[in-house]
Amino acid sequence: MSVDELNGSELGTKEYWDNSYDREIKNYKNYGDVGEIWFDEDSQVRVINWIMKQDNLSTDIKIIDMGCGNGMLLIELAREGYTDLLGVDYSPNAIELAKQIAKDQELIIRYEVADLLNNELFLQQIDTPFGIVHDKGTYDAISLCPKNPKEKREAYIRTVHSIMDEKSVFIITSCNWTEDELIISFVDKFVKKCTIPTPSFKFGGKVGNVVSSIVFTKKIS
Repeated sequence: MSVDELNGSELGTKEYWDNSYDREIKNYKNYGDVGEIWFDEDSQVRVINWIMKQDNLSTDIKIIDMGCGNGMLLIELAREGYTDLLGVDYSPNAIELAKQIAKDQELIIRYEVADLLNNELFLQQIDTPFGIVHDKGTYDAISLCPKNPKEKREAYIRTVHSIMDEKSVFIITSCNWTEDELIISFVDKFVKKCTIPTPSFKFGGKVGNVVSSIVFTKKIS
């Protein structure tokens, strides 16, 4: 079973995000505006609340935010006392913005420019495994790439799998894929642990969700 590919969009290009974060850097420097939290700030709050409620996930657990953007998820986790935090993004402008915000707030968070689709190079760049791997919107953006989205999605999934161990959790929030579609796409390498509840709607007699937020564990072969 497979999923239908999404229509390509500029949201799936590095150029779009470089330009977007270039504007946000200027806005931050001029007005102190940290920028937009893509598609749903409430989803970020729900994820952080879920993490904090897990007795087995201590504040020194190793956390990576895949496609961290302006880094605000890690900013909030640092404020809650989490100490081993890494944000990666393929946009140097995003990383520049994230570093500046963390510095101004006197928080110790590592941010690095990284290509999540180049598995070999990425693994040379970071220390693994991570206890929590987080993604809100990055898999969506990869899925919207105008060229070879299926291959890029598969490369991303391999990367996530390779930086986890049997105790790790992978938390993904998507506004483009349903829960069932995410499970289908990740089924070869991941097992669903639980769903983080998100707001639902009813249309035409069917119930759906604006966003899907799932926690996976790694399949061990």
